[in-house]
Amino acid sequence: MAEIVRHPDEVYPLMKLMVAAKLIEKRTPLQPHWAFCYTTLRNVSRTFALLIQHLPTDLRNVVCVYYLVLRALDTVEDDTSLAIEVRVPILRNFYCHFYDRQWQFSCGTKAFKVLMDQFHHVSTAFLELDKNYQEVIKDITKRMGEGMAKFLCKEVETLDDYNEYCHYAAGLCGLGLSNLFYASRREDLAPESLSISMGLFLQKISIIRDYLEDINEVPKCRMFWPRQIWSKYVNKLEDFKYEENSVKAVQCLNEMVTNALSHAEDCLTYMSNLQDPVIFHFCAIPQIINMGNLTMYYNNIEVFKGVVEMRRGLCAKVIDQTRTMADVYRAFFDFCRIMESKVDHNDPNATTTLKRLEAILKTCRDSGTLNQRKSCIFSRQPNYYIQIIFLFIILAIPYISTKIP
Repeated sequence: MAEIVRHPDEVYPLMKLMVAAKLIEKRTPLQPHWAFCYTTLRNVSRTFALLIQHLPTDLRNVVCVYYLVLRALDTVEDDTSLAIEVRVPILRNFYCHFYDRQWQFSCGTKAFKVLMDQFHHVSTAFLELDKNYQEVIKDITKRMGEGMAKFLCKEVETLDDYNEYCHYAAGLCGLGLSNLFYASRREDLAPESLSISMGLFLQKISIIRDYLEDINEVPKCRMFWPRQIWSKYVNKLEDFKYEENSVKAVQCLNEMVTNALSHAEDCLTYMSNLQDPVIFHFCAIPQIINMGNLTMYYNNIEVFKGVVEMRRGLCAKVIDQTRTMADVYRAFFDFCRIMESKVDHNDPNATTTLKRLEAILKTCRDSGTLNQRKSCIFSRQPNYYIQIIFLFIILAIPYISTKIP
């Protein structure tokens, strides 16, 4: 409630998002395998479930299966309770199991364990897709599995290692989506480097966000921050958890954020070339939200204490108000200005950070669209009485319905 009082302009889009999510739940397919896929999709990622289910009909099932396949692959990679020698062959041969309607592999926890225990539903759905879609999903899964297996057996030491790991973990995912869009004949084939940058940007932001979760992983921690960066500041990556290293931790964090910023211009170029409005919306929302998250991480010691994320109301506002490329430029511009205001000129990476931010700001200015859109990041403080009344009506509906005989 405190967030609502501080940001009343986010009430209406948040309510719209909640209603949309409820309506989507009611559209779950009747066939058992598709019902499982869409129910599991909502359980493993509510945001992506919402975006995927707004895709055109011919792409919705394809991207749903693609997303679940890659989440399953990621679940195998992430389960450190399993020995490396168990996970490596599963990762390398994962794509082969799409053709076996009985295959399953028990690993992961919660919704991810359900996904793995009943993976045969995903295989059944996969086999109903057109062959051209199947080939894209199989090829990307094979290449990702090989790369993940490789990095189970080696640490991320250099920046080249870091980029290679992120390429396997998410860059290929971006490439696969571009190939699926092309196979649907709704988009031209995007340059491979731009498709991969879309994934790299999101993956690097996730790696920054998940520092504490990964370092505390049992029975063995996972380390994806490259040694070439963190070894400048501490002797062991886990040292960033401790208060006495807070200054060094923030400096390292800022270098990681600056590294991620190197992909932002490619992402803007990729999105500016999209033609289908629904595909554009699907691609733009995660990029804007993650740019917002990256802005929150910069110079923020809280990253080393827990998960830091953009508030739900602002995410809902971004989803509601993002319609065109002008909206994307406006959001990236605003977030870059916020990050720019946080730069400490004594930070060892300040000069590089400011150069990268200025390059992104210039791209946004050069688009000539900034004056066409109001900011969804900075509130204009209009009259919110109607939105607040709407909120109370929504909150009152369950109570009223229980009282009506």
